[in-house]
Amino acid sequence: MLFDMEALPAQERYKILTATIVPRPIAWITTLSRAGIVNAAPFSFFNMMGNDPPTVAIGIMPQNGRLKDTAANILETGEFVVNLVAEANAEAMNETCIDAPPEVDELALAGLTPLPSRAVQPPRIGEAPVALECQVLTSLVTGPLQTIVIGRVLNAHIDDRFVIDPERHYIDTPGLKLIARLHASGGYLRSTDLFQMDRPSWAKRQAKRPVTPEA
Repeated sequence: MLFDMEALPAQERYKILTATIVPRPIAWITTLSRAGIVNAAPFSFFNMMGNDPPTVAIGIMPQNGRLKDTAANILETGEFVVNLVAEANAEAMNETCIDAPPEVDELALAGLTPLPSRAVQPPRIGEAPVALECQVLTSLVTGPLQTIVIGRVLNAHIDDRFVIDPERHYIDTPGLKLIARLHASGGYLRSTDLFQMDRPSWAKRQAKRPVTPEA
Protein backbone atom coordinates (compact mmCIF):
# COMPACT_ATOMS: atom_id res chain seq x y z
CA MET A 1 0.00 0.00 0.00
CA LEU A 2 1.24 3.45 -0.91
CA PHE A 3 0.96 6.29 1.61
CA ASP A 4 1.32 9.79 0.14
CA MET A 5 3.26 11.47 2.95
CA GLU A 6 2.71 14.90 1.39
CA ALA A 7 -1.06 14.49 1.55
CA LEU A 8 -1.38 13.03 5.05
CA PRO A 9 -1.88 15.08 8.22
CA ALA A 10 1.20 15.41 10.43
CA GLN A 11 -0.06 13.01 13.12
CA GLU A 12 -0.71 10.29 10.53
CA ARG A 13 2.82 10.72 9.12
CA TYR A 14 4.15 10.38 12.66
CA LYS A 15 2.29 7.10 13.14
CA ILE A 16 3.67 5.60 9.94
CA LEU A 17 7.28 6.68 10.54
CA THR A 18 7.46 5.67 14.19
CA ALA A 19 5.82 2.31 13.42
CA THR A 20 8.39 1.45 10.76
CA ILE A 21 11.67 3.14 11.68
CA VAL A 22 12.51 0.91 14.63
CA PRO A 23 14.25 0.37 16.94
CA ARG A 24 15.33 3.91 17.68
CA PRO A 25 18.04 4.66 20.27
CA ILE A 26 17.06 7.04 23.04
CA ALA A 27 18.94 10.25 23.74
CA TRP A 28 18.19 11.19 27.36
CA ILE A 29 19.18 14.82 26.99
CA THR A 30 20.18 17.15 29.80
CA THR A 31 20.41 20.88 29.20
CA LEU A 32 20.79 24.00 31.29
CA SER A 33 18.80 27.19 30.78
CA ARG A 34 20.44 30.60 30.99
CA ALA A 35 18.70 30.94 34.35
CA GLY A 36 20.54 27.84 35.58
CA ILE A 37 17.55 25.46 35.55
CA VAL A 38 18.36 21.85 34.62
CA ASN A 39 16.10 20.15 32.08
CA ALA A 40 16.06 16.44 31.24
CA ALA A 41 13.97 14.73 28.58
CA PRO A 42 14.24 11.64 26.33
CA PHE A 43 14.23 11.80 22.52
CA SER A 44 14.11 8.85 20.13
CA PHE A 45 14.77 10.78 16.92
CA PHE A 46 18.50 10.39 17.52
CA ASN A 47 21.62 8.69 16.19
CA MET A 48 25.36 8.90 15.52
CA MET A 49 26.21 10.75 12.32
CA GLY A 50 30.01 10.45 12.04
CA ASN A 51 33.30 10.01 13.85
CA ASP A 52 35.66 12.65 12.40
CA PRO A 53 34.57 14.81 14.09
CA PRO A 54 32.35 12.65 16.30
CA THR A 55 28.82 13.88 15.70
CA VAL A 56 25.28 13.04 16.76
CA ALA A 57 21.96 14.32 15.46
CA ILE A 58 18.74 14.88 17.38
CA GLY A 59 15.29 15.66 16.01
CA ILE A 60 13.22 17.77 18.40
CA MET A 61 9.51 18.23 17.78
CA PRO A 62 7.28 20.95 19.24
CA GLN A 63 5.17 20.42 22.34
CA ASN A 64 1.75 21.99 22.82
CA GLY A 65 2.45 24.51 20.10
CA ARG A 66 5.72 25.77 21.55
CA LEU A 67 9.42 25.02 21.36
CA LYS A 68 10.38 22.28 23.82
CA ASP A 69 12.54 23.34 26.76
CA THR A 70 15.36 21.09 25.50
CA ALA A 71 15.40 22.76 22.09
CA ALA A 72 15.17 26.25 23.60
CA ASN A 73 18.08 25.57 25.95
CA ILE A 74 20.25 24.02 23.25
CA LEU A 75 19.65 26.88 20.83
CA GLU A 76 20.33 29.46 23.56
CA THR A 77 23.48 27.90 25.06
CA GLY A 78 24.86 25.63 22.33
CA GLU A 79 25.47 22.79 24.82
CA PHE A 80 23.80 19.54 25.85
CA VAL A 81 24.57 16.06 27.17
CA VAL A 82 23.23 12.87 25.61
CA ASN A 83 22.78 10.22 28.29
CA LEU A 84 21.97 6.69 27.12
CA VAL A 85 19.20 4.73 28.80
CA ALA A 86 19.80 1.34 30.44
CA GLU A 87 16.89 -0.94 31.24
CA ALA A 88 17.40 -0.22 34.94
CA ASN A 89 16.79 3.49 34.25
CA ALA A 90 13.61 3.02 32.19
CA GLU A 91 11.15 4.16 34.84
CA ALA A 92 13.21 7.21 35.76
CA MET A 93 13.59 8.09 32.08
CA ASN A 94 9.84 7.80 31.62
CA GLU A 95 9.32 10.10 34.62
CA THR A 96 11.31 12.82 32.83
CA CYS A 97 8.82 12.66 29.92
CA ILE A 98 6.38 14.58 32.10
CA ASP A 99 4.99 17.82 30.69
CA ALA A 100 6.32 19.86 33.59
CA PRO A 101 6.67 23.66 33.36
CA PRO A 102 10.12 25.05 32.41
CA GLU A 103 11.06 25.91 36.00
CA VAL A 104 10.87 22.24 37.11
CA ASP A 105 14.10 20.21 37.37
CA GLU A 106 13.17 16.78 35.97
CA LEU A 107 16.30 15.17 37.44
CA ALA A 108 15.20 16.08 40.94
CA LEU A 109 11.64 15.03 40.12
CA ALA A 110 12.82 11.55 39.04
CA GLY A 111 15.30 11.18 41.91
CA LEU A 112 18.32 11.16 39.60
CA THR A 113 21.88 12.24 40.38
CA PRO A 114 23.36 15.20 38.44
CA LEU A 115 27.12 14.92 37.96
CA PRO A 116 29.39 17.67 36.62
CA SER A 117 30.43 17.50 33.00
CA ARG A 118 33.99 18.24 31.95
CA ALA A 119 33.62 20.62 29.00
CA VAL A 120 29.98 21.78 29.04
CA GLN A 121 27.72 23.35 31.66
CA PRO A 122 24.75 20.92 31.63
CA PRO A 123 25.18 18.04 34.08
CA ARG A 124 25.20 14.39 33.09
CA ILE A 125 22.98 11.77 34.69
CA GLY A 126 24.92 9.72 37.22
CA GLU A 127 22.71 6.65 36.77
CA ALA A 128 23.25 6.52 32.98
CA PRO A 129 25.93 4.05 31.79
CA VAL A 130 27.04 6.42 29.01
CA ALA A 131 27.01 10.21 28.77
CA LEU A 132 28.17 12.23 25.76
CA GLU A 133 29.04 15.88 26.27
CA CYS A 134 28.05 17.78 23.14
CA GLN A 135 28.53 21.20 21.60
CA VAL A 136 26.24 22.37 18.81
CA LEU A 137 27.79 22.33 15.34
CA THR A 138 24.65 23.47 13.55
CA SER A 139 20.88 23.40 13.75
CA LEU A 140 18.18 23.35 11.11
CA VAL A 141 14.54 24.31 11.41
CA THR A 142 12.63 21.71 9.37
CA GLY A 143 9.08 22.74 10.21
CA PRO A 144 7.02 24.86 12.60
CA LEU A 145 9.06 24.64 15.82
CA GLN A 146 10.60 21.36 14.57
CA THR A 147 14.38 21.38 14.80
CA ILE A 148 17.31 19.12 13.94
CA VAL A 149 20.41 19.68 16.07
CA ILE A 150 23.81 18.31 15.10
CA GLY A 151 26.27 18.20 17.97
CA ARG A 152 29.97 17.48 18.25
CA VAL A 153 30.82 14.99 20.98
CA LEU A 154 33.55 16.50 23.17
CA ASN A 155 33.75 13.85 25.90
CA ALA A 156 32.31 10.38 26.45
CA HIS A 157 31.77 9.15 30.00
CA ILE A 158 31.38 5.35 30.20
CA ASP A 159 30.81 3.43 33.41
CA ASP A 160 34.02 1.56 34.28
CA ARG A 161 32.04 -1.68 34.62
CA PHE A 162 31.49 -1.73 30.87
CA VAL A 163 34.98 -0.83 29.66
CA ILE A 164 36.63 -4.14 28.75
CA ASP A 165 39.94 -2.79 27.46
CA PRO A 166 40.69 0.94 27.98
CA GLU A 167 43.79 0.84 25.77
CA ARG A 168 41.94 -0.60 22.77
CA HIS A 169 38.64 1.12 23.66
CA TYR A 170 36.63 -2.10 23.79
CA ILE A 171 33.22 -1.64 25.35
CA ASP A 172 30.88 -4.32 26.68
CA THR A 173 27.94 -3.20 24.55
CA PRO A 174 25.55 -6.04 25.54
CA GLY A 175 26.40 -5.36 29.18
CA LEU A 176 25.08 -1.80 28.89
CA LYS A 177 21.58 -3.26 28.52
CA LEU A 178 20.37 -0.21 26.63
CA ILE A 179 16.75 0.09 25.63
CA ALA A 180 15.26 1.56 22.48
CA ARG A 181 11.95 3.03 21.35
CA LEU A 182 9.56 0.82 19.45
CA HIS A 183 6.26 1.75 17.84
CA ALA A 184 3.22 3.33 19.44
CA SER A 185 2.90 5.17 22.71
CA GLY A 186 4.84 3.50 25.52
CA GLY A 187 6.52 0.87 23.33
CA TYR A 188 10.14 0.03 24.24
CA LEU A 189 12.60 -2.71 23.31
CA ARG A 190 15.37 -4.49 25.22
CA SER A 191 18.71 -5.14 23.51
CA THR A 192 18.96 -8.78 24.59
CA ASP A 193 18.01 -10.80 21.49
CA LEU A 194 21.15 -10.57 19.34
CA PHE A 195 22.51 -12.31 16.28
CA GLN A 196 25.83 -11.93 14.46
CA MET A 197 26.62 -11.49 10.75
CA ASP A 198 30.10 -10.79 9.39
CA ARG A 199 30.48 -8.19 6.67
CA PRO A 200 31.17 -9.81 3.30
CA SER A 201 34.59 -9.34 1.65
CA TRP A 202 34.93 -8.95 -2.10
CA ALA A 203 38.51 -10.29 -2.03
CA LYS A 204 37.43 -13.44 -0.16
CA ARG A 205 34.53 -13.96 -2.52
CA GLN A 206 36.80 -13.66 -5.53
CA ALA A 207 39.28 -16.12 -3.98
CA LYS A 208 36.52 -18.74 -3.70
CA ARG A 209 35.65 -18.56 -7.39
CA PRO A 210 36.71 -21.66 -9.34
CA VAL A 211 39.76 -21.19 -11.53
CA THR A 212 38.98 -21.61 -15.24
CA PRO A 213 41.57 -23.88 -16.84
CA GLU A 214 43.49 -22.47 -19.75
CA ALA A 215 42.65 -23.85 -23.19
